[in-house]
Amino acid sequence: MYVDGFIVAVPKKNVDAYRRMARKAGKIWREYGALEFHECVADDVKKGKLTSFPRSVKLKPNETVMFSWITYKSRKDRDRINAKVMNDKRLANMMDMKAMPFDAKRMIYGGFKSIVDL
Repeated sequence: MYVDGFIVAVPKKNVDAYRRMARKAGKIWREYGALEFHECVADDVKKGKLTSFPRSVKLKPNETVMFSWITYKSRKDRDRINAKVMNDKRLANMMDMKAMPFDAKRMIYGGFKSIVDL
């Protein structure tokens, strides 16, 4: 299994807009073959002294943290699926950095190989 993980700071007033965007995007990811698509909003996330989710995205007082992940069969599948998603015209409006309900410059993301699956 392969996982793409994301952490973003979203203004609290934009959480509903983020949810709508994520729901639309998630359906497209699944349509192209992603196994799972998850979007989670912070519930019990404290600012740590050295590291934490809030520190990682330079969280502002009017924002919350979103933690997201997408699973795939393999990295090869992920690369193929992501290429299709990024070229999907249904997402073109969402890719405009100014139209996003969050600051994409502070997004943390990466791909991970699974080492334990229970």
